[in-house]
Amino acid sequence: MSEISARHTFPNLRNFRLGRVPHFRRIFAHTAYVFFERGLVKPGCQEISSCSVEECPGQEIIVTVFEIEKASLPAFYEREAEFRYLTVEPLTLDRRPMGVSALMCGRFTDAEYRRERCPREEDYQRLWGRWGIERIWREDILPCRVYLRHCVNAAGTHGEEVRRNFLEASVLGDGRTVGRYLEENPEIMTEQVDIPQELRNRYLL
Repeated sequence: MSEISARHTFPNLRNFRLGRVPHFRRIFAHTAYVFFERGLVKPGCQEISSCSVEECPGQEIIVTVFEIEKASLPAFYEREAEFRYLTVEPLTLDRRPMGVSALMCGRFTDAEYRRERCPREEDYQRLWGRWGIERIWREDILPCRVYLRHCVNAAGTHGEEVRRNFLEASVLGDGRTVGRYLEENPEIMTEQVDIPQELRNRYLL
């Protein structure tokens, strides 16, 4: 939801804007080794999840949409290899077809990832095993606190409707909405955080 963050990954993106994707929700059930690399979490901690999307009839997520150069795709596929690549047809905020196809990172499975994207055990250990990660996709983990706070604040920069949609249309692995989780753990949004200086320019805290 943050253009600043998106430009760290796609510096030449164009036409950053809001849209809607019906019949999907966000889910925090993905172990992200990048949080270990960035010093945001520690081995053994349960708050290690980033989010992806999954189909959910009747639900709707507000998203950000932008164009990238085709030359950026190989690096994207390599960087996000543990996700399912989904092609969707986003709508404008007033629910008219945008007329473009968009790529989203969807929920995958460990079996599919190991079979299709990372069949060599040495590669898995290099990326995941060194952090003690035996399973990537799981329902017993919680959102990385700094990342979740950034996501909520980024959604809030687009207005209350977008923030509310993020809270209500995003769930944890156990089915709780992000809104309920933050009601139970309000300190996540206000506590002092100690992160590397270079990340302070990326995360909205």
